[in-house]
Amino acid sequence: MTTTAPRLGTALARLLILAAALLGTLLAGAAPASAHAALTGSDPQDGAVVATAPKEVNLTFSEQVAMSADSIRVLDPAGRRADTGEILDLCSGSVVRYGVALRAGLPDGTYTVAWQTVSADSHPIAGAFTFSIGAPSTTSVALPDRTAGGGLVGALYGIARYVSYAGFAVLVGGGAFVLACWPRGASVRPVQQTVVRGWLALTGATLLMLLLRNPYTGSGELSDVFDLAGLKAVLETKTGAALTSRLLLLGAAALFVAVLFGAYARRTDPKEKKDLTFGLGLGGTVVAAGIAGTWALAEHASTGIQPGIAMPVDILHLLAVAAWLGGLTVLLVSLYKAPSVDRSAIERFSRVAFGSVVVLAVTGLYQSWRQVGSWSALTGTRYGQLLLVKIGLMAVLIGIAWISRRWTRRLADPKPAEESGNAETAGDAEQTEESQHSDHAEHADHAEETEETDADAADVTAAVGAGPAGDPERAAQLARQRAAVATARRKRERDADPERAGLRRSVLTEAAVAVVLLAVTTVLTSTEPGRTEEEAGRSGSTASGPAAVPDRPVDIRLPFDTGGVDGKGIVRLSLDPGRTGANALHLFVERPNGKPLDVPEIKIALTLEAKDVGPLPVAPDRIQTGHWSASGVQIPMPGEWKIQVTVRTSEIDQTTIEKNVKIG
Repeated sequence: MTTTAPRLGTALARLLILAAALLGTLLAGAAPASAHAALTGSDPQDGAVVATAPKEVNLTFSEQVAMSADSIRVLDPAGRRADTGEILDLCSGSVVRYGVALRAGLPDGTYTVAWQTVSADSHPIAGAFTFSIGAPSTTSVALPDRTAGGGLVGALYGIARYVSYAGFAVLVGGGAFVLACWPRGASVRPVQQTVVRGWLALTGATLLMLLLRNPYTGSGELSDVFDLAGLKAVLETKTGAALTSRLLLLGAAALFVAVLFGAYARRTDPKEKKDLTFGLGLGGTVVAAGIAGTWALAEHASTGIQPGIAMPVDILHLLAVAAWLGGLTVLLVSLYKAPSVDRSAIERFSRVAFGSVVVLAVTGLYQSWRQVGSWSALTGTRYGQLLLVKIGLMAVLIGIAWISRRWTRRLADPKPAEESGNAETAGDAEQTEESQHSDHAEHADHAEETEETDADAADVTAAVGAGPAGDPERAAQLARQRAAVATARRKRERDADPERAGLRRSVLTEAAVAVVLLAVTTVLTSTEPGRTEEEAGRSGSTASGPAAVPDRPVDIRLPFDTGGVDGKGIVRLSLDPGRTGANALHLFVERPNGKPLDVPEIKIALTLEAKDVGPLPVAPDRIQTGHWSASGVQIPMPGEWKIQVTVRTSEIDQTTIEKNVKIG
């Protein structure tokens, strides 16, 4: 007995449940505002204590960002704005730096810098840090817990991204499947419905993303969807232009779908159909590449290294995904809803899928190198770990596809002809006659099944005529009987071809894995690339002490523990202007709770080990409780200097702490 594959409705329901569960898990586990640009430095630095109020606060990013009037806000201890609100563009060469000027005459205390912007690949990023003037103080500033791109708006935006990728794959892959593999499928209604639903999903998701874009990158409030001023601002951004262009291209795609399932499906003349196939293929490729380009121009590929190569590679990658997974979806629908799909069409799709896998392997390898950059980033960053999951799913999908190819070859292999006479006589004419006999027998079997079904339907119709007119209960019973007859017919068609049933099962499994793969890919596109995360980590550690930017004050913080009573605390050291020549040194000693700690002695030594210079002693003067200062501290040459601070908290308790900084 042949085991048949599950019905399409049940199978699709399972796929949808799997997609929803997996997508929810991935979106819940991902940081909602996984940024692709990262803050790599600031002046003043996080936690720094400066002797006098700076003229400005500036931020350095790993890649280009889009700034607005309120992208950088500086708040005093009472929560009032301490900046002028004027964003300063301090970018120079490959250095991405923006700042904001501060008001004059700022009092001592702890100031909060809150910033929010949009990275060049369309993802919102935000953060905050503090610095102090004179000495730290309490602050009443309370920053919102919501992260950029998070909350309900972030979840809806992520779902819309997933639906847009899925819709693109079904639209483009379905159209390619009909044109390249199964032209007769243009007149099959389930195929038409699948491709049209792909267009509707992509169009609806794009409109939703356009409306959600303002709250997604700004306030995070769903009510801001109706803010027309915000929508206008979105349309002026690169992402807004990409989404608008996608909608315009979808208008051209609608025309393509109308011709494909209209004039093309009705063509009977071979020459006319061939010409129309060429025109639709050329036009469809241009439109599909244009839609794929709206992702490439606004997201990963448009930033970072080699964008001129990365964007065409990204377009090829998306088209290959669509040709494989979208074609797979239409093939699955065809196998269930149109069991008469040609074996040659399945063979042709098998070749198309193989070519798509080759393209995916080549483009994916380049994209992985570009976004990850190192083995450590592949295993030590969230992007790299997700990429490994994606590679694993791809391997599983290719394995299942190999099984599907085996089923396809079994479908394509002709069955051996039965020899009724002498086994030694098997000429071409006899083979032809047997082949024709086999074809006639197959048609006869199909006709017999059709006749049986028609007979059943006739019985049902006769019963309708025999029943009382206008009896709704009887009409409902007869409708159920008709549905049962139709179901029985489809079941007989499936059971009549065990190879086709095996192919359906393997294609269904492929589709299930593809749903998971698409969900992982969606999360991957909203996760900070491994290369950027590692660079930001290195820059972040540098910003907290290992090095200083030329012509900038050196601000470092060093925790210490002498082991005695009141032996724990933090040393904050500032060296201004942080370059060769004379520098002003300020040192603050604090308890773990941030309050000043009075210590009997502080010693400082500077050493340039690469040049065998030092240690150069510095004897700071005590200014007030926890505050020590020295003027005219000479740095004779640039290099990586080791700063050693000896803290004595009692007659017998002391410790020496050190950190290397790059000066000049």
